[in-house]
Amino acid sequence: MKQKFNIIQSTCLPIAIDNCNTDLIIPARYLASTTRDPKFFGDAFMHDLRFDADGKPVSDFVLNQPDFSEAPKEGVHEIIVGGQNWGSGSSREHAAWAIAGYGVRVVISSSFADIHRNNLLNCFVLPVIVSEQFQTELFNSIYADPKTEVKVDVPNQTVTNLATGHSEKFDINGYKKYCLMNALDDIDFLLENKNKIEQYEQA
Repeated sequence: MKQKFNIIQSTCLPIAIDNCNTDLIIPARYLASTTRDPKFFGDAFMHDLRFDADGKPVSDFVLNQPDFSEAPKEGVHEIIVGGQNWGSGSSREHAAWAIAGYGVRVVISSSFADIHRNNLLNCFVLPVIVSEQFQTELFNSIYADPKTEVKVDVPNQTVTNLATGHSEKFDINGYKKYCLMNALDDIDFLLENKNKIEQYEQA
């Protein structure tokens, strides 16, 4: 799950569900698991929307539609364009694990629940906040052509709809930006600065 972030250019999964809560992202029954296997949580991503009570794929759900059913990989479906207030509800970190385990590296929305946004960053998934107008444009472009690609430039903090050429800037905490660009979690960052910390303590 630790990958360096630079420029991510990919087709997108349009999940146009406003107030998509963490129980939709991963049902509560998966929270009792003690595994940290990414595939386990990736398979549980949006499970109760993807599958019916008999375990059969729900054909009209976006992730089961032919244009969007391919598993995320480099350059393909690494980006989710989500509805407003993405990740509302409980603060379960498992929701971020599920998104990362599914193979997604970026979630774009006009708003995020704060705790979920931080959980995504801790799981090496970049939450990108755009205007509602740009969010709508992205959905329209993807629906018009599922092969539409979006470019997320982390160093310059821009997101670009390559179908229209329109771009927006996005904000990211400087510390988290550094960690993402260098594939560091919080402990990695402390270890990277171990000598500086020891010198400070000695002084």
